[in-house]
Amino acid sequence: MIDNVILNGETRAIILRNDFEKDGIHFFTPNESSQQLGYMKRPKGHVIPPHEHREVVREISKTQETLFVKSGIIQVNFYDDDHKLFSIKILRKGDVVLLVSGGHGFEFLEEGEIIEVKQGPYLDKDDKVLL
Repeated sequence: MIDNVILNGETRAIILRNDFEKDGIHFFTPNESSQQLGYMKRPKGHVIPPHEHREVVREISKTQETLFVKSGIIQVNFYDDDHKLFSIKILRKGDVVLLVSGGHGFEFLEEGEIIEVKQGPYLDKDDKVLL
């Protein structure tokens, strides 16, 4: 299952639930997205030919994060442009969320682990604004 968090027609997050299953390859983000989220299910013996990616200069204006829930139950709070809470989603083991834009915060409803992937380099104090 896919759970999109949308505010005023704009995708703020894409949640790929652990129970999503579909043959083939599927991307949930448009090609112009600075962080791509896809899913692949292939049969035994399927081969992806060896390859490497060309060096391409890209300009990224906003950090996007992809979080993989390794364990636990985590509440994600989504905030609008005025920093007001507009949506709450619960993530469980195996769920993946791509945080596309807007404010967000987390509450661990039980002990949990998250693996985070985002663009770099990370600019520490210049990269994040607390709401």
